[in-house]
Amino acid sequence: MVKIGDIELPDFPLLLAPMEDVSDPPFRALCKEQGADVVYTEFISSEGLIRDAAKSTMKLDIYEKERPVGIQIFGANLDSMLRSVEIVEKSNPDIIDINFGCPVKKVVSKGAGAGILKDIDLMVSLTEAMVKHTKLPVTVKTRLGWDDDSIRIVEVAERLQDVGIKSIAIHGRTRAQMYKGDADWRPIADVKNNQRMHIPVFGNGDISSPEKAQEMRDVYGLDGAMIGRATIGYPWFFNEVKHFFKTGEHLAPPTIAERVEVARRHLQMSIDWKGDRLGVVETRRHYTNYFKGIPHFKEYRMKMVTSDDAADVFAAFDEVLDIFGDHQFV
Repeated sequence: MVKIGDIELPDFPLLLAPMEDVSDPPFRALCKEQGADVVYTEFISSEGLIRDAAKSTMKLDIYEKERPVGIQIFGANLDSMLRSVEIVEKSNPDIIDINFGCPVKKVVSKGAGAGILKDIDLMVSLTEAMVKHTKLPVTVKTRLGWDDDSIRIVEVAERLQDVGIKSIAIHGRTRAQMYKGDADWRPIADVKNNQRMHIPVFGNGDISSPEKAQEMRDVYGLDGAMIGRATIGYPWFFNEVKHFFKTGEHLAPPTIAERVEVARRHLQMSIDWKGDRLGVVETRRHYTNYFKGIPHFKEYRMKMVTSDDAADVFAAFDEVLDIFGDHQFV
């Protein structure tokens, strides 16, 4: 069993990574149904929260069926981060997660996200203040370091643990790498193998197959996997990993009917939560993966990703079901 504070999780839990414009309530609900053990919100700006910016406060919406759920915030200003913790607490999440890993320039340029990897002392003091400011378990997601010359993740993780975080998720790339090249899980294993570490250490980056998840568990010895891009338009990934762990065999991929049904539900939940236009637009990125492997799919995908009218998208789903419903594509 793995524990984040008092939250009990199964051995080698699978966590849905926080992803901007992806891990919203509709998608989190689908991932939860498909085996995700913990889900995280999109990352939320502490400055946006204290200004009561609509886009930031909307991301605080969480639902009972998602639990355990973590709300992730980012920022570099101590006062703003502490005030945002108080705002986040009112949504009653199970976990508050601090983003020290986002590599995007507009975040990094303010010293937030992976930008704070340039100032480890600030990273530690900010975390300590936040841990003291809430009774909720505080966790951290970060990267190996700013660049190859500044990787001190074993020391950093230990210092963060010592000021009270309850788990750490580490992406196996530096900020300089962005999302290029291969994730390196060896330094994450070094964190786990540090005898002073006693909190869960989760690996993140390039978990693109059940075999990769198994490698992270059995070869690198990590406590769990935080999975991001492999789940976009494919919430079934969590159950496929769990099935592989249990049986050593690959779960049969979802049928066309199952893919259409989940894509339809996803779109409808997004519309219900965000309204017609945003619900349609912000679900588009999922369709390529929902219908991956279907030959000559471009015509239907174009309908799904160019129309602002939900009725057109639902009609495209119906067409896919009518034409390809009797086939199975891997």
